[in-house]
Amino acid sequence: MKNVTDSFVSLGHWPSAGSFGFNTDILATNPINLSVVLGVLIFFGKGVLSDLLDNRKQRILNTIRNSEELRGGAIEQLEKARSRLRKVESEAEQFRVNGYSEIEREKLNLINSTYKTLEQLENYKNETIQFEQQRAINQVRQRVFQQALRGALGTLNSCLNNELHLRTISANIDMLGTMKEITD
Repeated sequence: MKNVTDSFVSLGHWPSAGSFGFNTDILATNPINLSVVLGVLIFFGKGVLSDLLDNRKQRILNTIRNSEELRGGAIEQLEKARSRLRKVESEAEQFRVNGYSEIEREKLNLINSTYKTLEQLENYKNETIQFEQQRAINQVRQRVFQQALRGALGTLNSCLNNELHLRTISANIDMLGTMKEITD
């Protein structure tokens, strides 16, 4: 401490010739310089450092507050998205169930329609078969009748001679005459 006091005393004894000199005594000058610099830094820097720290603290708090607000908004959006997802999944499930039931209805309608069409085709087939059978029977009857008629005509032509033919004609004429008398 004595060195500190001596250095202050020696400052007062410097010649005032306008010269500037260095004190080369390291032990005497460094603690003084350091104490002066620290004192100036503490006196003037305390407010600046305090302001810097307060500003930094406010920025950190604002960042945390903004992050919390963003987090809350994100959570809210996530809940909305989950709600929409549940709604869409529910609608998709309903569409799927309705689709399956609609497919089953269409399948049953198609089966019923096909069954009715097959039934109609079977009825048309049976009617066509009956019609063709009736036509075939009529053709056979007509041919049998034509053959019988040809056979009868052939038999008549071979059995009738002129005299039998004239007697048949006379008998028919007499029969017609009798019928005419009855009707008059």
